[in-house]
Amino acid sequence: MVDLYKVFGLDYIRILCHYINMKNAMEKDMNFENALTELHRSIVTDFARKYSEDDDQTRVIEFAESIEFEEGRKYIKVTKKLGNQTMVWGFIVKGDNDKLFREGDILKAASWAAPARNKPRGNILRGDFSWVRWTGPQYLQ
Repeated sequence: MVDLYKVFGLDYIRILCHYINMKNAMEKDMNFENALTELHRSIVTDFARKYSEDDDQTRVIEFAESIEFEEGRKYIKVTKKLGNQTMVWGFIVKGDNDKLFREGDILKAASWAAPARNKPRGNILRGDFSWVRWTGPQYLQ
């Protein structure tokens, strides 16, 4: 059996254990409301990154204010507005009563009123928003 302390050193193992413990604590502490706020921030940040070369920051502010969360029976619909056109960004599963998905799973939009139920694109409660783009959740991870 390999002794990890000899291979990597005690400091590395301590840092790794601390990182794992912090990540687990963050996942437990991420509640639905905080996760929605972080999702909103991530969408706007990605939009701002795309238009950061423009001096017109009002476009970013208008986009940030246009994102809405509409609560339905099973899902929360996330919409965004560009100009006078409103589009569905995606859907978030509200509870654990779904046989295929877990609470917080992100589903791509199949239509204005329904999500694509083939596979989740991510989960907002995990705290990882690297898959979020302003246009919608990235395709299957």
